[in-house]
Amino acid sequence: MKKIYHLSSCNTCQRIIKELQPLDGFTLQDIKAEPITTAQLEEMRALTDSYESLFSRRAVLYRERGLGNKNLSEDDYKNLILEQYTFLKRPVLVNGEEIFIGNSKKVVSAAKEAIFS
Repeated sequence: MKKIYHLSSCNTCQRIIKELQPLDGFTLQDIKAEPITTAQLEEMRALTDSYESLFSRRAVLYRERGLGNKNLSEDDYKNLILEQYTFLKRPVLVNGEEIFIGNSKKVVSAAKEAIFS
């Protein structure tokens, strides 16, 4: 599977997608318009070490709900991501058996290398 989970209203996601062009064979999924399913989240989780690695602590709701003060379990991370799209760290790029999570320069560079090699 070759897929990018992103938010179309996110300038950073759009910049990264533009940077990764051409994205031959990739499907783009706007997670606000088409929420991720449990099966999709479990597929992402299978490619990484935890649901926590897919979780965004930058989400406004993270601060509003005071989640930083709570001891969250893997199930909590999973349920929060499924409940609200903003809790998914973006973008998430799945390239076969590889996954690239987030927008750091290191992650984007690694994704670029994997796509174009």
